[in-house]
Amino acid sequence: MADIQTREDIDTFIRAFYGKVVGDESLSPFFKNFDFEGHIPRMVDFWSFLLLDQPGYTGNVIEKHIGMPLEKEHFDRWAHIFEETLENLFEGEKVKLAKEKLVVLKWTMENKVLPKQ
Repeated sequence: MADIQTREDIDTFIRAFYGKVVGDESLSPFFKNFDFEGHIPRMVDFWSFLLLDQPGYTGNVIEKHIGMPLEKEHFDRWAHIFEETLENLFEGEKVKLAKEKLVVLKWTMENKVLPKQ
């Protein structure tokens, strides 16, 4: 398998990832009536920025999730599907970087989005 090298690689990954997420019992309820055609390009921009240093992403990923009825289990499942999809499609340094970014993103999301106990 090859490493992630292009925006097209990231698009392939993101589409495969969301294909699994919408079929997941615990995560699919968050994606009912969801605008995937609008969301997927933004996530491709986001991950292209993080992994390929490409400009284009603007927005606040945390802000979009505040107020959603998310629990730690949702973030755990999201991260598992992310890594599983990534490992099924690619291998290499960019995959390693994506996993590192995922850990930071997951921690940040949990600490900013989840209600304080």
